[in-house]
Amino acid sequence: MAMNEPGVMAWPAAPLQDRVVLITGGAQGIGRGLAEAVLGAGGKVLIGDLDAAAGKACLQAWKCPARARFQRLDVRRERSVEAFVAAGLRHFGQIDGLVNNAGVAQAHQGPIDTLSWAQWNQGLTSLHGAFLCSKHAFGALDRNQGAIVNIASTRAWQSEPHTEAYAAAKGGLVAFTHALAVSAGPRIRVNSISPGWIATDAWQVATRRRQPDLSPADHAQHPVGRVGVPPDIAHLAVYLLSSLAGFVTGQDFVVDGGMSRTMHYV
Repeated sequence: MAMNEPGVMAWPAAPLQDRVVLITGGAQGIGRGLAEAVLGAGGKVLIGDLDAAAGKACLQAWKCPARARFQRLDVRRERSVEAFVAAGLRHFGQIDGLVNNAGVAQAHQGPIDTLSWAQWNQGLTSLHGAFLCSKHAFGALDRNQGAIVNIASTRAWQSEPHTEAYAAAKGGLVAFTHALAVSAGPRIRVNSISPGWIATDAWQVATRRRQPDLSPADHAQHPVGRVGVPPDIAHLAVYLLSSLAGFVTGQDFVVDGGMSRTMHYV
């Protein structure tokens, strides 16, 4: 039997049309950039964040109440995560994607011999949150053959002094990603993105929004010639959440303007 001739395939103008994506830490920084990209790609979002004022400010700025909702979320608390997932189902009736982005932003926590157990566990927030959110969204994602994107960091692969907890969390997220991809496949795809230097100053709540203080030397460290911005991460996330990435799972994608590929000599 003869096979049909392959033809030119139409490229979807809205790759996430009517797909519902839950985004943790979605009110500011990379998370806000992720949410705006999902909306721009035709999707619907529930953003979760500790900062309720920032979350409500996002909804006011976006002006699409039928497609964007906010729920206060603490990814360290299982009941809060359960309520977040339940809110997504209540508002939209389905969940097609989950972006685990929330976590401690400060990588430097001091020397390990002075680090308390509480500080160590706080540094692991992004890993613990990814587990809890994936656990509670799993059933809904499985029903809709959904996708999970974990936001890790290039610090999973390279380090500065006194960043052990943060590095462990991000390295754990990369490993968690490929382990869950194997367990959850074929119905759920799981990938991670490891951002490099991303300037998030302009993606904060209005009272904290400002132009980033970056020097020519800061930009020059990157082979692409500039420091990154949240859309650089969000564009890849949209692809990974969409059916266009149907053959991609268990992978970590470094998005750092090539910075980690350069050799640094003093």
